[in-house]
Amino acid sequence: MDAHDWITAYYLPAYAPDLHPVEGIWSLLWRSSQSNTAFTDPDHLMRVLRRGLREIRYRSDLIDGCLAATRLRHPTHITS
Repeated sequence: MDAHDWITAYYLPAYAPDLHPVEGIWSLLWRSSQSNTAFTDPDHLMRVLRRGLREIRYRSDLIDGCLAATRLRHPTHITS
């Protein structure tokens, strides 16, 4: 009997932005708060990023969209 029969491994490519929901968040930030902005210093960049994250923080539709775009399913939704 295999001692690890309870786990399934999925091998993903080393760089797969389409499988990473955070890439969707960065895309939202890039298109909204960061677009056409010349940052004056690192503090300016951080302020703009924080403001952008606050704007999407409670927008579950945007966050769910980033997760759905990966076409990955949460393990609790996978049935045998």
